[in-house]
Amino acid sequence: MRVMPLFVVLGGWLSMPASAAEADVLMQRLADAEKKQSYQGTFVYERNGSFSSHSVWQLVDEQQLHERLLQLDGPAAEVVLLNGKIQCASEDMASQVREVTPWRQQQLEPELLSKWYNFQVIGESRVAGRPTVALAVRPRDQHRYGFELHLDRETSLPLKSLLLDESGQLLERFQFTHFAPGSVAAAEVKGGADCKSVSVPAGQAEPASIQWRSDWLPDGFQLIDSSVRPSPASKESVTWLAYGDGIARVSVFIEPLGGAVVEDARSQMGPTVAVSKRISTAGGDVMVTVIGEIPLGTAERIALSMRSGVDQTPQ
Repeated sequence: MRVMPLFVVLGGWLSMPASAAEADVLMQRLADAEKKQSYQGTFVYERNGSFSSHSVWQLVDEQQLHERLLQLDGPAAEVVLLNGKIQCASEDMASQVREVTPWRQQQLEPELLSKWYNFQVIGESRVAGRPTVALAVRPRDQHRYGFELHLDRETSLPLKSLLLDESGQLLERFQFTHFAPGSVAAAEVKGGADCKSVSVPAGQAEPASIQWRSDWLPDGFQLIDSSVRPSPASKESVTWLAYGDGIARVSVFIEPLGGAVVEDARSQMGPTVAVSKRISTAGGDVMVTVIGEIPLGTAERIALSMRSGVDQTPQ
């Protein structure tokens, strides 16, 4: 289960803050534990005022990371992943993820992240009946969100996380209600009968050179993936670029308009923002759309910074 970025101001039930050195150690333990621990559990996810509950299984077996996520509320929904790539999903979710190009997995690097975030141990708590330590990860600028993690004392895995925007409003909450580390059977990470295979058809995503770049990105953000693929809505090709700082991630989609009249747009749902800007180039107008869990102003600035004519290679 990937770490969800979060941050919150805790009340007086937490103990006294610990040293920055201890926070650095905890971040390194989290980085080491994230892909090396097998576990199963149930968690609650809150986003944009709505709640859902899920069961999750993670199995680490011979350097392979198997994950299965099962939604417990409303219509049945299931996703199975192998090394971060979607293998199958139930019908409703399959239609949403069939066109997805998986992110290249980013290794959590605490020493590098400390340039963009400040780590601080702010106390202790209990989550799902287990002792945890609360770790605040505060951004050093206004271009990304901060987060808080409640790390399990035994495994160093996050059992609770809360995400706040730059004004302190809660955007997202993730919290285990049951957590059991240890042995997970191979059968528990296999999809059920309604889990449909998900794959990107051959030739759909092209490893073409990307003739776009950003003139501005927040410190620490770099290109981590890219592709060119046919548009689902027109005969044009869409360029996709993925940027990240090791925690925060953002996607940029660039599509030629071909004379179509399209208005600029901006929206936000929970922590996810979407900004679309019409930009003129020598080859004609394009629509640049930025989607990610970053502040709205950051997304707008990235959209307006996109320029054509320069090749980029993912890091």
